Amino acid sequence: MVDGRIIIVDSEEKNTLLLKSILMNRSYEVAVATNGKQGLDLFGENKFDIVYLDMNLPDIDPVDLAKEFRKRDLDIVIIAMLSAQSTQVIHEAIDYGFFDYAMKPLKVEEVYFKTKRALINRKSSVNNRRALRGMEEQKVMLQKQIHMLTVRIEESTRNLIHLYEDLRETYMRTIKALAQAIDARDHYTHSNSKNVARYSEIIAREMELESQKIEEVIDACQLHDLGKIGVHDYVLTKPGKLTPEEYEEVKEHALKGAQILEPLHFLQGVITIVRQHHERYDGTGYPYGLKGEKIDIGARVMQLADSYDAMVSARPYRQRGFSKDDAIEEIKKGTGTQFDPKIVEVFLKVVKNF
Repeated sequence: MVDGRIIIVDSEEKNTLLLKSILMNRSYEVAVATNGKQGLDLFGENKFDIVYLDMNLPDIDPVDLAKEFRKRDLDIVIIAMLSAQSTQVIHEAIDYGFFDYAMKPLKVEEVYFKTKRALINRKSSVNNRRALRGMEEQKVMLQKQIHMLTVRIEESTRNLIHLYEDLRETYMRTIKALAQAIDARDHYTHSNSKNVARYSEIIAREMELESQKIEEVIDACQLHDLGKIGVHDYVLTKPGKLTPEEYEEVKEHALKGAQILEPLHFLQGVITIVRQHHERYDGTGYPYGLKGEKIDIGARVMQLADSYDAMVSARPYRQRGFSKDDAIEEIKKGTGTQFDPKIVEVFLKVVKNF
């Protein structure tokens, strides 16, 4: 059984015969080259573990030859053979990647020891490189798996987003249809939600509110009277003044509307506006009596738009609505009490577009 394959590159026949004999006695397979060119040819045709390289070759610089060996086998172990003790040559050999050196004439035990160490180093280097290669291959496989998983996750996420959007759209269509049905109970207010949404959008865009907030305002306007499903028809259509009890019943519609929408978690901003759309800037509104900027900006916008639409529209208690100019004057009168002054200022700029 061969313990290792070794090539000796040395032009001194006496030295090569001695070294070959020593190594073959320890079951190593040995090849001999008497010059650098022959050494390269043998190295290219066979696989070796160790090179014993004479540092006084006549035909080639041993360092250049060692570099060629390393190009062909990164794990090759090279032992320099020196004819004379030279600290400089030893250091240069080590600097150029030689594993060890041996002095001529070679000693049997020293050759055994250095060869054994060299083979251990060779096996360790080969195993390490194989392990690194395996790790690199695993890394590449892992990267591919991560990429595949990422693609699948992205695809699943897109599908979930589409499903969520479809579900959200279905919920919104259903709830808006319900709101329209409630509006239709009273022919005086059947277009109120649509009008208030349009007015509020114009004001909100002029105020340069964030796009998400504008969308919330529009949705809230379309759903703000949803809670009137819990108000008796005779109260909604009563032509005269409401009794205190009837007025309290009407006031509950803001909270009831918010309660109906509460299971739809994606409508939290909308729910807040629906709940607060009857709050007044001076704190005298309902259901909580919030004041000033404690009232959601969307609710403040909608409260003004809703009031304007109520003024210019017919009602059970009023056959004809206010003229546009009269309604504007009423809005001005409510500045700072019922309405946010900043929103009134914007309203006055854009009311011509209503």
